[in-house]
Amino acid sequence: MALSSPIAPGFLAAVPRRSSGWRASIETPQESSSVGKSLRFPPRLGPLFWPWEKVKVGPLSVSPMGFGTWAWGNQLLWGYQEQMDGVLQETFNLALRNGITLFDTADSYGTGRLNGKSEKLLGKFIREFQGSSNIQDNIVIATKFAAYPWRLTSGQFVRACKSSLDRLQLEQIGIGQLHWSTANYAPLQELALWDGLVAMYEKGLVRAVGVSNYGPKQLIKIHNYLNSRGVPLCSAQVQFSLLSMGNDQLELKAVCDSLGIRLIAYSPLGLGMLTGKYTASNLPRGPRGFLFRQILPGLDLLLSSLKEIAQKRRKTMSQVAINWCICKGTIPIPGVKTVKQAEENLGSLGWRLNSDEIFELESAAKNSPKKMIQNIFQTR
Repeated sequence: MALSSPIAPGFLAAVPRRSSGWRASIETPQESSSVGKSLRFPPRLGPLFWPWEKVKVGPLSVSPMGFGTWAWGNQLLWGYQEQMDGVLQETFNLALRNGITLFDTADSYGTGRLNGKSEKLLGKFIREFQGSSNIQDNIVIATKFAAYPWRLTSGQFVRACKSSLDRLQLEQIGIGQLHWSTANYAPLQELALWDGLVAMYEKGLVRAVGVSNYGPKQLIKIHNYLNSRGVPLCSAQVQFSLLSMGNDQLELKAVCDSLGIRLIAYSPLGLGMLTGKYTASNLPRGPRGFLFRQILPGLDLLLSSLKEIAQKRRKTMSQVAINWCICKGTIPIPGVKTVKQAEENLGSLGWRLNSDEIFELESAAKNSPKKMIQNIFQTR
């Protein structure tokens, strides 16, 4: 499959040979033996993934990396303006033409009067995409339904799903996700929301169901409940990156693996802290700047390790950080706002960190005095 647009430097440059026995359930283009012989990296772990190859999320087949759309409509944190829509559409088109099929959104994405804007833009871009209908047919939209305090019944949660379908102008959502758990403050509401997931699945409004911001203990509970109702839990979305390697996240990954749940990694770049673009004297505007000021000074060791590996690999620090998430068996969903960001993120695919590099990065992360603040909605 030919790439229809330029990809970030290094995307096609480093293609190590496969080791025997790696084949999963994916089809892989032929590799050039001369490329493999020219590289001198230690053995890597697991298969290569190109954008057009697919991984399983329950009954769905999706690209090994998705794109997040939190910024689409968010003025407070990401500085969204409506004149950005043209660039966002170009970014979406580039992603589709280069094999990205998973797009994550939420009914709460968008601030103030722009609430739900992310879903509306995704729907518009899908309808207006100028390309093969086969490409459009392969798109998987994963949207999240907020556990607002006024959503107290399963019927109200189903109506939230129908409202998302209206904004997206779709007949069915790929993955319908509960955005966060209310177990810590409204346990009775939690069960109603679980029943809402069951109902939207049984009505055929979603092809699969997932959760977001669930810790390992609560994840087991909802998995068992849904299983008793005949509904498989296919995904768990959580903050997962080199900046958020806490015990809860690692335990959650182990639980996902044992239950056959795919972990979707949001904020794989730590809101931008792992890109190497920011320093203590060069901070982003808005609330992110305050957070970066607290954490960045303690990341010298990790950022230095990322930079060193990136230079050896002829990659960017962002590409290395995202590739680490893939090596851990997750589907990262970095946010994108521009064509340049999409091109750079695509360079995270088609190669794989080796075991020595993974150990170096994780050692640096564990020894860094600062970590990403966990989402306040994540449960145990």
